[in-house]
Amino acid sequence: MQAIRAAVRDAVKLCRRVQEHYLIANTKSAGDHKEPVTIADYGSQAIICRALMTHFPDDGVVSEESGEQFLQLLSAEQRSQVLALLEDVLGSALSEADLVNWLEHGKGKTTERSWVIDPIDGTKGFIALRHYAIACGTLVDGQVAGGIVAAPGYADGQGALFYTENGATWRAPIAAGDGERVRVSARRDADEFIAVQSFERAHASKSRMGRARQLAGLGDARILELDSMEKYALVACGDADLYMRLPREGSAYRHKIWDHVAGAALVQGAGGMVTDLDGSPLDFSQGETLPNAGMIVSNGQHHERVVAAVGRVMAD
Repeated sequence: MQAIRAAVRDAVKLCRRVQEHYLIANTKSAGDHKEPVTIADYGSQAIICRALMTHFPDDGVVSEESGEQFLQLLSAEQRSQVLALLEDVLGSALSEADLVNWLEHGKGKTTERSWVIDPIDGTKGFIALRHYAIACGTLVDGQVAGGIVAAPGYADGQGALFYTENGATWRAPIAAGDGERVRVSARRDADEFIAVQSFERAHASKSRMGRARQLAGLGDARILELDSMEKYALVACGDADLYMRLPREGSAYRHKIWDHVAGAALVQGAGGMVTDLDGSPLDFSQGETLPNAGMIVSNGQHHERVVAAVGRVMAD
């Protein structure tokens, strides 16, 4: 995974340059709703897919962005900006055809091992200069096998690269260097518990999650709100203890696997738990979307109690 970690670090460089100089959002169709997308989404994915094409050419890839969308959605000026950024970060000349080829690499390919990429997770946070993540996870026969999550906003903007290796989870400086092993916390006391949830209200029901914490005896937990898969990383390294994602009433949203594979790998490698709302495993074997209604991610200390509380809230 070292070469892919290096690619994710290069993607961070590109994303930071976009935030500094080219931060304009487009709107793309995502099922029955609209989502923001920036030139950084395409540049970040191209860098990671380029590394996969070099080092794991036969593996399938599930990735959020597409070459066709790049050509149709972006203006000629924006496409030129992406090319210039990539040439600067990668240190070599390339064509628009190269970029499209990288964006499409591995798509639709069924293989024992597949790579799942979210080039910018938390795009609204990225645009608003809040937290965001760059994520690349692996599935083997539909089971979570590994993950890399770059969190540029971690530790007040110092950033960190979280990754799995040899069955464990590690945290490293975002620019370069080896990591230190991290584990989930052992916190149990309700007044010391730290829960994370999405900054954006539309992503989950904050009222339902608050009610579930109360019913689980964790009503005094400190709440941190931030965007992206960094929430998984915080649980994995012990900076937080609980992350829930409960659907809003009447929501028919289907979770995308690229929003969760790498994060789930981090938490599991660090000794934590990642389940559906009923305590069953998340099912990553059904293509791009999860059949699960939501997720509960924790250090394991009160997981069953939270599952029971969530069951009561959802029944109500």
